[in-house]
Amino acid sequence: MSVLKLKQFVIFITLCSVVSCKEGPQQLSKIEGKQLPINASLEEVDSIASFIAPFRNRINEVLDSTLAYAPKPFLLDDGKRNTSMGNLMADIVFEETAPIFKSRTGNDLDFVVLNYGGVRSIISEGKVSARNAYEVMPFENRIAIVEMSGSAVRELISFLINATRRHPFSGMQIVLDKKGSLESVNIQGKPFDETRSYFVGTSDYLVQGGPSIGFFKDTISTTDVDYLLRNAIIDHFRKADTLNAIVDDRFIQLD
Repeated sequence: MSVLKLKQFVIFITLCSVVSCKEGPQQLSKIEGKQLPINASLEEVDSIASFIAPFRNRINEVLDSTLAYAPKPFLLDDGKRNTSMGNLMADIVFEETAPIFKSRTGNDLDFVVLNYGGVRSIISEGKVSARNAYEVMPFENRIAIVEMSGSAVRELISFLINATRRHPFSGMQIVLDKKGSLESVNIQGKPFDETRSYFVGTSDYLVQGGPSIGFFKDTISTTDVDYLLRNAIIDHFRKADTLNAIVDDRFIQLD
């Protein structure tokens, strides 16, 4: 038998075996898995470490470059109803977003409301870098502008008054009387008007439901300004040189 005929014979026998052994449709009986911990016990692979070293060094260089200076620590617990860190965050979002919103829609941003839990770190005294911005806002949250009716804004104000946490806001002042009841609300220096609608800056995370804190259950419209909260923070750091934020009278209770 020639070599060619022998090869053809082997192929023929193989095909016959495959066809004869073919079974019906296969069904998955179970899936098993196990956790693979990633910790200090894992050893670094030199070849991989060498490959990524230039990228890692460049990232660290960018993140650690000084953008601004903090003359004092900005904290999340230094005020009874508002805090220096919360005020800094809310003011940054307002200042960086208002011009963009105005140029795209022709409307003015009225105020900003964020959630306390969304501010993940303080800023210590000294040099401030982009790494600090990532520590403060590690999430990919975007800034959204929602148009709210006056009645919906009243509910939001009521929520802020009754909240146990100090949710940051900017562009609005809430004053309570000695007994803790609402004394006055001013938005952009004018008394709150329940007959009109307001444009409110916030996080898309809250607009989409967030931690169900009740901020934005009723909205007229929503505008995405294509701006990450973190990028707004970094942009402000670059412009500010020296950061400034204090516990102030934006939310107070009269003695």
